[in-house]
Amino acid sequence: MDFIYWRHPTPPGIKVEEITGGDYYKGDTWRQMAVQLYGENGKEAYREIGHYNSGAPFLINESSRISITHCPGLWAVATLPSTPEVNLNEFSSRACLGIDAERADRSQVLRLRERFLNSVELNMIDADDLTSNIMAWTMKEAAYKAALTPGLDFREQIVIKRMPKLGPPTPVFDAGEFGLPKGTKNIPEDFFGDTELFIQERVIKLRVYSYISDDFIVTLCYSPNCAKFGSAVS
Repeated sequence: MDFIYWRHPTPPGIKVEEITGGDYYKGDTWRQMAVQLYGENGKEAYREIGHYNSGAPFLINESSRISITHCPGLWAVATLPSTPEVNLNEFSSRACLGIDAERADRSQVLRLRERFLNSVELNMIDADDLTSNIMAWTMKEAAYKAALTPGLDFREQIVIKRMPKLGPPTPVFDAGEFGLPKGTKNIPEDFFGDTELFIQERVIKLRVYSYISDDFIVTLCYSPNCAKFGSAVS
């Protein structure tokens, strides 16, 4: 099976590029091929990814925040519009973004939930609800990436305040598939979630959007004040 490259807008106004397929490649070879395919699909020229000392990725010679996620069978990059006024090596609400993804059937997450959810979150999220627990895990991971602060405690410093509903990957969607009235064009507010980061004396509020893409749950975590390509929030 060949690799599949898909570039799409999302309801929060964040661009996502997903690469799947290539089942005849395994492990690190698969990831290297996905990175190569991503680089070849730049608008003007080949794109090359670098990493800051913190491990955060960036595009060489470009000023757009990116965030990367990969799991078996998926490699994805989320991108904000160019923000040349921002130092991308530091946290800024103008360029605050994280993405994470996980297979929708990864049941191991249920056994690990007490390691990443605090007591309030454990009561908030049903222990037998696989989808919600995977969404919660990807929310924590995406928020960690957005924070640009190594060493954060997932249970105490990344806090889920409100779970989102699982939504569509693009602003154009079949409303009935997501339990919305016929003709609905914008994603309602309850499809978005909220998290808070506790970093030293600061409390940073972030928004969350999760969607289903084939066999994967993908979550975007971002500042309400970040640069966006447009928004489909009602």
